[in-house]
Amino acid sequence: MALGNLFAAVFLGLVEGLTEFIPVSSTGHLILLVDLLGFQGPPGKVFEVVIQLGAILAVCVVYLARLWRVAIGLPADPRARRFAVAVILAFLPAAVIGVFAHGFIKSVLFSPWVVSASLILGGLAILAIEAKPRPTAVKEVEEFSALLALKIGFCQVLAMIPGVSRSGATILGALLLGVERRAAAEFSFFLAIPTMLGAATFDLYKNRHDLTFDGGVLIAVGFVVAFLSALAVVRVVVDFVSRRGFAPFGWYRIAVGTIMLMILASR
Repeated sequence: MALGNLFAAVFLGLVEGLTEFIPVSSTGHLILLVDLLGFQGPPGKVFEVVIQLGAILAVCVVYLARLWRVAIGLPADPRARRFAVAVILAFLPAAVIGVFAHGFIKSVLFSPWVVSASLILGGLAILAIEAKPRPTAVKEVEEFSALLALKIGFCQVLAMIPGVSRSGATILGALLLGVERRAAAEFSFFLAIPTMLGAATFDLYKNRHDLTFDGGVLIAVGFVVAFLSALAVVRVVVDFVSRRGFAPFGWYRIAVGTIMLMILASR
């Protein structure tokens, strides 16, 4: 295994953990960096998808007590059942559409050009949404109605376009639907658990015959680093967006997308 690939896996895992839960598209960042670094990872973009599970595991650790309360409260607690139903319903649209569109997404949309354009357009959308006054009627995930959760789930479908950002699509969709910032961010975290677990499992299955030992090592390294870096920032992200909003991420997306388009056009 090339030492440069191992260092690249560490760096990509760090970037994944730092960007998974903010609306800047962790997958988009990985696609751009893989292209810039010339990273030779496992085929089929498996590395970029599977290491995201490291960041998701960090959410499970940080919110373990809350998730446990939901699990043991399902038989008798209406709030726990509402929480579980909301996550399941929001997960379904991406799960169903993802199965049928998987090949097209990976072969056509996993492109630095697509990512760069999506970063810019998504940044403009964030700035427009943050500038618009809106009521906040829902302040906790346990208050989500089935219809609200399903609508947020359809917003998540947009994130199948790399660069759009899964967390960005779900958080901003929730904001437009009247959810308070903190609750929108936390629901995006919880929704990531089944969504990314399903995506990673599907990708590993589809590419199981092409995986090698070296490829497995690179995935494991990226996974661990993503877990550790995400563990350090999950709470920070929630506190930041509660106080400052999402506009800084919009400006960041526009800057990165513009720079990448300039680099790609100069090749």
